[in-house]
Amino acid sequence: MQPLLIEIGSEEIPARFIPRGLALLREDLVQLLEKSAVKYGSISEYSTPRRLALLVESVAEMQDDRTIEALGPPKKAAYDAAGNPTKAASGFARSLNISVDDLTIKTTERGEYVSATVQEKGKPTADVLSENLPKLISSLQLPKSMRWGDGSLKYFRPIQWILALMGSEVIPFTVDSIKSGNISYGHRFLSPSEIIIGSPSSYLSALKQNHVYADTGERKTLISDGIRALESSDCKAHEDAELLDTVTNLVEHPTAVLGNFDGKYLALPKELLITVMKTHQKYFSMEDMAGNMKSSFIVISNMNEDVNDTVKRGAERVLRARLEDARFYYIEDQKKALQDYVEELKKVTFQERLGSLFEKTERISLISSCISELIKPELKEKVMRASLLCKADLVTGVVGEFPELQGYMGMIYAGNSGEDKDIASAIFEHYLPRFAGDSLPSGEIGAIVSLTDKMDNIASFFYLDMVPSGSEDPFALRRQAAGIINILQSNAYAVTLNWLVDTSLKGLEPSVEKRALLTEKILQFFAQRLEGMLLSQGHSYDIVNAALSVPVLDMTDIHKRIQALSALKGKAGFPSLLTAAKRVYNILAKVQPGAVKENLLSEPSEIELFVMAGKIKEEMTTAVGFDALFKLERPVNSFFDGVLVMDKNPEIKENRLALLLSVKKLFDSLADFSKIIE
Repeated sequence: MQPLLIEIGSEEIPARFIPRGLALLREDLVQLLEKSAVKYGSISEYSTPRRLALLVESVAEMQDDRTIEALGPPKKAAYDAAGNPTKAASGFARSLNISVDDLTIKTTERGEYVSATVQEKGKPTADVLSENLPKLISSLQLPKSMRWGDGSLKYFRPIQWILALMGSEVIPFTVDSIKSGNISYGHRFLSPSEIIIGSPSSYLSALKQNHVYADTGERKTLISDGIRALESSDCKAHEDAELLDTVTNLVEHPTAVLGNFDGKYLALPKELLITVMKTHQKYFSMEDMAGNMKSSFIVISNMNEDVNDTVKRGAERVLRARLEDARFYYIEDQKKALQDYVEELKKVTFQERLGSLFEKTERISLISSCISELIKPELKEKVMRASLLCKADLVTGVVGEFPELQGYMGMIYAGNSGEDKDIASAIFEHYLPRFAGDSLPSGEIGAIVSLTDKMDNIASFFYLDMVPSGSEDPFALRRQAAGIINILQSNAYAVTLNWLVDTSLKGLEPSVEKRALLTEKILQFFAQRLEGMLLSQGHSYDIVNAALSVPVLDMTDIHKRIQALSALKGKAGFPSLLTAAKRVYNILAKVQPGAVKENLLSEPSEIELFVMAGKIKEEMTTAVGFDALFKLERPVNSFFDGVLVMDKNPEIKENRLALLLSVKKLFDSLADFSKIIE
């Protein structure tokens, strides 16, 4: 067994690409080793902006011997009418270095194919890697991969070197004129000369001696420790795990440097200050123990401490310009009240076929009015005001420069314009939740406008047939559907998704036929989201599907059904009840009976079932609840055993089917029992 080291060196890779790129490299290498029957040990991952690297603790020096079953051409192509092998069969046998006589016929789902079993002797692992690593590296592509020079290779950024060692030996190969070797490189400025890596075990220490910390975890710890060292009893860095991850992937030799800015900028809103520092400069903002902003920041330098003063002055100069721009926009924006920006929304297109943002605001107002009338009529006036203003900040200077502050700046400007504080909060909260795990709107007004905005987005893009497919969801409709479901559940609103969909389509005015089709599609879309969310909560697949078969999607009602059905399924008599229920469902699968005519009931078992169904219908509305369904098991089975449902007399047959339909409706009042697994 020998250690294996692979490093791909390149120009600086954007920080957001590094984790995914490293994961792809690892996945592909593991797949290669396993497919090639090469035993291997634990794998360590290393990365910096200029390199992605994997260190495998040990790999076998030889492949395992393998028995390989190869599938060749179809039988009809491999043999002629007389059964003699054709050129296709001969060529297949020749490719495996075996005789045509050694070929066999294998039956597959697609038909009969020529097959062969071959004993393959293991080759040296170094040879396997030398042959396959070029293809592996060439296949590493992200959406922003690029091609450079005259070559055909695509990668995140231009490749500068490839290091490939097994033990102390180089694994030789070439990728687009770049030859593998035992050479790596240190820090671009502090140690730019090449480094000879004698063995994989010396990799980390050799880089560290040349000012490169290749271990991401170690680099993150160095940054965190550097930040802590610059904090004081009344000043700490604003916690930001996302920024820490980003900065960790921006540097190879991290050094924390404390900088300052003019206190006049503290008059800017807190999130605006943080965003200027984080988004544009990747600086950590500072605050006191109460969370108030301080006029200082921390920049993570990629240089030695001896240039800290130079780094500090440069960072302060750049930040000063950024803050001045933000201050200018903030002052300019407030020369008008937030309401005055609403008219400007007419000049901004929401979607080419859906009109302007102003028209979207009108739809939001219409839907919000309906929702507030239904669940919070006393808040209707405030809801309508928040609906009118919720998109106004999109045409302000600050949001134009910092789109991530949409909603937040609207809240600030609303407050500065004298709007009610609940309305101002709703302008920010109507975007919530913005991502998985994000907070839900805390206020009723924000919750209603959030429901409205998200429902309008879903209805609008379904109206245009711009729906999510596969992994593609460019308008984040799945996330918004999950947000709607969570808001409805959290607030226990007595609103069904059916009603919300119907109300949301009012502003789009589809034809009657299209409206019905859109309603069905959107409700199915919500059911899929709801199914995934319920499964993630630990509910069984069949219970969820049975409960979601109801025609009306009501969050509170669905949860009650799932709880009742789960409790029912846990009882001893449930398997017998389920068998009886499925006998009913099966016979009614393709018939549409009418109402029961009591005068046509003559057999004791059908009369008993009719009487029992009536009693259970009454009991299910009382404290007995769904447990009353257990009383159906015996009379249902007696009915099937005692009468011929498909009687020769069509009236009798239709009446018995109608009786079974009334029984099915009792089961359906809880869930679709045909979807439950014993």
